[in-house]
This record gives sequence, structure tokens and C-alpha cells, in this order.
Amino acid sequence: MTKELREIDERTKLASNSMFELLLFRLGEAPGTTRRETFGINVFKVREILVMPEITAMVNAPHGVMGIANIRGQMITVINLPQVVGCNPTKGLGIMLVTEFARTTQAFAVEEVNEIVRLEWKHVLSAAKTGGGLVTSIARLDGNAENTRLAQVLDVEQILRDVMPQNQEESYEERPMPTVSIPPGKVILAADDSHVARMMIEQGLKDMGVPFIMTNTGQEAWNKLNQMSADAQAQGKTIHDKVALVLTDLEMPEMDGFTLTKNIKNDGNMRALPVIIHSSLTGSTNESHVKSVGADAYIAKFVAEELAATILEVLNRGTYR
Repeated sequence: MTKELREIDERTKLASNSMFELLLFRLGEAPGTTRRETFGINVFKVREILVMPEITAMVNAPHGVMGIANIRGQMITVINLPQVVGCNPTKGLGIMLVTEFARTTQAFAVEEVNEIVRLEWKHVLSAAKTGGGLVTSIARLDGNAENTRLAQVLDVEQILRDVMPQNQEESYEERPMPTVSIPPGKVILAADDSHVARMMIEQGLKDMGVPFIMTNTGQEAWNKLNQMSADAQAQGKTIHDKVALVLTDLEMPEMDGFTLTKNIKNDGNMRALPVIIHSSLTGSTNESHVKSVGADAYIAKFVAEELAATILEVLNRGTYR
């Protein structure tokens, strides 16, 4: 088995056990303090970690963009992550993280990289109720330990939209959208922990003309499904009379999209519900993970027409009751 295949196999096992790897790094001193907080990003998003190369400053570059770097012939935009987050890198910007995210490649300048940790998704808590802004969740690095270390998991979707809004809006700009028809009384249940992703998904579903319920985490979506299933049974119906399709992100605190999909497909009352995974984690590795948990389709963020076409294709298979 090649090194690449071994890594794919290892990460498939992690996903099947509701675990993932988080790359930890620091951005400098937090505003108004001398504390150097820990931040994290899913290892799957990181293509490589480099000592900071030469960067060419661009005329009229957006705020937060340092310039471009030539990485093996590819011109990559470099974002000053401490500047975007509001930290002061007293040790300088010595490291560059090259990331692949939502069909794009970009780099983030950081102060230092610390380590990679393996975590269970249940130890990652949503930051939605804390007004996290650029933070989607808080990771408890030592699990349930009383004095566990904490890491802030950044909302890369929000950061890219703030720094380069024109790039993010191109995929969801106003265009004629195909109408998606579902039986009366049914909805699409969607789950995504990123504020900007939820906004874009909601707009896309509205343009398709379909009713939907939006949730912030896989756990919230799973709880909602169980509630709707119980309500349906009380009315002499089934969950299939209430939900046409589940649309879920992969990376979410409390319960990730892989676990949500497995729960649905392993439940006798719900297993026929179509599940589409809509994720910024692109590539063949993740597509193989999707197949392993029984999802009906995988679509990379964010192209509204492709999302609509995938929803239509899955619904037209007639695999749900």
C-alpha cells in the first residue's frame, strides 16, 4: 500500500469513529492582552505547511491580503490571518499554511504551528451562541478533563468572504435557477455550522422554491429528525411524509456530517431518506468517505446550479418513499 493510500485508509478509519485531526497554531497576542490563544483548522484542509516564502505585494490588494507566493509554479494568494483575526504576532509571521477549500487554493500566514491532535467531534462545541464571529466552534483538546486546553476553530468560509467577497459571491450570484418540486408538506432539512454557508444555502434553496429547515450542527439536525419522526408517527405518518431530503455539511461541532449520515442510514425508520453531503472538504478522499457511510451524493461548495442539479438528480432517483 502506498503512503497516500495508507493516509486515506487511516483518515477513513478516523471518520468512521467520529474523529478528526486538528492542526493547532498561534497567531500572536490576543487584542488587549499578552495571551497567545490557540487556533485550529481541520488537517484535511491543509495541503502543506511551509516556512514563509518570498511574497510579492499586489497593488490595491484587499485588506488582509499580504500578496501572492509562487509555490511550485502556482500563484497563491496569501492572507495575513493574525491581521484578519485581530492578533499581534510578536514573533513574526514565520509559517504559511497552504489550504484547499471549497474548490479554491489559498495560503494563511501564521505565527507558529504547534501540533496535530486527534479529537472526537463530541468534544467540539458550537460557538453559535457565543457570538463567535470568525469562530465556528471551541475544541476541548483534552476531552472532558476539568482543566482542558481550548482551541478556537476558525470559520474559514467567513474569513474568505470577508477578505475576498468577490470570489465567494461569484458562485451564488443571481442567476436563473431550476425549480425543485417536492410533495406538499415536505421540507429539505439542512445542517451547516458556518454562518456564511447557511446564508448561501438558504438563498440557494429559496431560489429553487423549496421549503427548508436550517440547523447549525449535525446534533441539532439529528434531534430535529427524531422530533419530526415522533410527530409523524403521532399523526399516523412517517418521517418520509415530512422530510424529502437531508443536506449536510461534514465538519460540524458535536456531531459531524459522517455521523449524522450513518445515524440516518442505520435507523429503520429513516434509512430511505436521501442524504446529500455538501462540503468544502473536496477531493476523492472525501468522496470515498461519503460512499462508505451511505450518503446518496456528494457536492462541493459553493455552486448553486450544481447544488440544485444534485438535489434534482437524487430526488428523481425515487429511492425515498
